[in-house]
Order: sequence, then structure tokens, then C-alpha cells
Amino acid sequence: MNNYLVLVLGMALVTYLPRLLPLYLLSDKTIGRRFARFLSYIPYTSLSILIVRGVISADKDMLLASLGGIFLAGYLSYKTNSLILSVLSAIGLAFVIKLFV
Repeated sequence: MNNYLVLVLGMALVTYLPRLLPLYLLSDKTIGRRFARFLSYIPYTSLSILIVRGVISADKDMLLASLGGIFLAGYLSYKTNSLILSVLSAIGLAFVIKLFV
């Protein structure tokens, strides 16, 4: 039990410390507009990499369903700006493709 507590506390520390240090060290500094704009794209890029990697490494039986779902989700999120509609529609399309193909 004690080893697990030390392990959990250690994992919490190494997870929280990289988030805390930049906030603490850079809190009184200003960054340029171009650099701030660059940083604003990082979450989208990271999410795109994770999604594309997941689609590419999907099971061979799920490749068509995954591609259909990802393209439908991308299209609907661009057109409607609705996360719930995009995700649920993509899941539904992937289910239908997997069911009938």
C-alpha cells in the first residue's frame, strides 16, 4: 500500500511540475503576437496528429468506417460548429459502414 502511494505521488509530481514551472517562470513576461498566434495552433495540431494516427493504425476491417467517420466529422464541424452533432454523426456513419460493408 505504501509503495503505491509513493508511486501515485511521484506520478502526480512529474505530471504537474512541467505545467507549473512555465507558468511560474513566465508569469511576468510578455510574448510577441506572432509567437502567441503560433502557440494557439498547437492544440489543433496535436489533436489532428492523434486522430490521423488512430485512423491510419485502425484495424483493417475498420479503415473504411474510420475514414468515413473522420471526413464526416470534419465536414460537419466546419459547417455547423457543433461538436456533439459532428461526433455523433461520425459514430453513426462508422457504425452503418461497419454494419453493411
